Amino acid sequence: MGGRAALRRALSIAAALSAVASATIGHAGALPPDAVPLRLITFGDLHGNLLPPQGPQSEVVRSDGQSVPAGGAAYLASYVDQLRGQADDSVLYAVGDSWGSSPIESAMFHDEPTIEFLNDLDVTAAALGNHEFDNGFTELQRLRDGGCHPEDGCRFSESYEGANFPFLGANVTTADGAPAALPFDVSYVDGIPVGAIGVLPRNTPEYIRSDSIENLHFGDEIEAVNRTADTLDALGIRSIILLYKGDIAAGSDADPCSLDNGRAKEVTTTVSSHVDLIVTSDGEGQFNCSYPDPSGQQRTVLQGASRGRILSVADIMIDRATRDVVRDRTVAFNQVITHDITPDPRTEDFIAKVADRSSDTAAQEVGHIAADITRDRSPSGESSLGNLVADAQLAATAPLGAQIALTNPGGLRGDLYFDDDGAVTYGEAYGVQPFGNFLQILEMTGAQLTAVLEQQFQTDITGAALERILAPSHNLRYTLDRSAAPGQRVRDITVSGAPLDLGATYSVAVNDYLAGGSDGFSVFTEARSRVGAGEELTALTTFLSDPAPSRPPARDRIRLH
Repeated sequence: MGGRAALRRALSIAAALSAVASATIGHAGALPPDAVPLRLITFGDLHGNLLPPQGPQSEVVRSDGQSVPAGGAAYLASYVDQLRGQADDSVLYAVGDSWGSSPIESAMFHDEPTIEFLNDLDVTAAALGNHEFDNGFTELQRLRDGGCHPEDGCRFSESYEGANFPFLGANVTTADGAPAALPFDVSYVDGIPVGAIGVLPRNTPEYIRSDSIENLHFGDEIEAVNRTADTLDALGIRSIILLYKGDIAAGSDADPCSLDNGRAKEVTTTVSSHVDLIVTSDGEGQFNCSYPDPSGQQRTVLQGASRGRILSVADIMIDRATRDVVRDRTVAFNQVITHDITPDPRTEDFIAKVADRSSDTAAQEVGHIAADITRDRSPSGESSLGNLVADAQLAATAPLGAQIALTNPGGLRGDLYFDDDGAVTYGEAYGVQPFGNFLQILEMTGAQLTAVLEQQFQTDITGAALERILAPSHNLRYTLDRSAAPGQRVRDITVSGAPLDLGATYSVAVNDYLAGGSDGFSVFTEARSRVGAGEELTALTTFLSDPAPSRPPARDRIRLH
């Protein structure tokens, strides 16, 4: 960790050891005398979005029902400054996926600009998400501790000093059982310690390439929270916040705080009562809810929106005598990062520098489209963008013998929008596929291919039903029957118009993320042989470079029964 962060950590732990010997929850009781106020400010899923996000998903629906543009580091910094200025004491937490699958402005410099932005914001602590591990644990350690990239050197600045804040992951350990990240952080408000615990879901490895997390173990997050909360309580730290990189939202748009989902029930009813407030981060939904903890006390559970479009804020009161949060005095709200505020000038200058240094690469024209090509899904689960990418991957690998291609929808991180002459830049294409995955051609039997398609129907870590519909190339078609029994939901499969032969061998192009069995597609690991076939982003840009503008492919490759 950076020098300042290391010093702060040592002082925090030493002080903790010496301590041993917009919603309001419920009906507020009498406030204890000499109560201490603290403002918690949080954001999650920033994903290195330093510039304001583009396209329809850049907007947020405010409480008045109006949809407004939101996000951008300069606006975020301005709101953070404003919210801090309204409180005597505040802390600022990042709740996972602060970088990773980032736009090219940050990614081409190995996300060092995002770390520098978070340093400038004076982030108190950052919980880890799955995307911080995209480029491996060694690279994550470099981003934390500093030092130039081992291959590319220091491309953004002459040197890279690392993060000035700790990375939190209480349930991540190395092969020998040692912590891979700090389990908690301690801050002080008027002499009273406040702890923050960071965890990831225990099934995080399903969402990361296996080679990126080799020799790392992701334990049960609830057990880790409860163990860490007990430790903090034993140290005399009674005000405890949980930063959880996982979406426990259970409700619908009509009732975002309902508890119909198994995951929401599991987390809110079993996480230690020592935890006074939970901030989560995953997906697009925002909510501000209150649920009873295992002891029956209400506690706030908050989530904002991704890509720096919302800050979640909680104003808490701490009883000086007990050092605990007076929960019925908690007031929480989600602050939309609108563009009707003056952007922070210092951050604005920094972002302009980042954009300028990446502009030559980002602005290169790679092709044209005739209309929007997006991730919007049909009832079958197909998207025009997914189908386009699958076609691009087949086109790139067919000269090497591939017969069909499949790609995972989670690997598509942005859309292609038609604008002016329909030109697509390298930066826009990169935004669709920012992971740097490589294509592989797998030799699979027809029976294995059928089994892969059946693995599109999964269950999450609580047993709830989950669908991951792979995007098929244009020559792979089948019928999908969601009402059929498991193992019988996919039928009438054809490859280039011919019925699938269960005993025959087919050459299937996928990215190395899928080839390693990620996203629950373990059958890919049973392939008889595999051949490397280049980078998936190159396949996309080459496909888009055709003189004829690319049109949105029809979403008709999967027939519904």
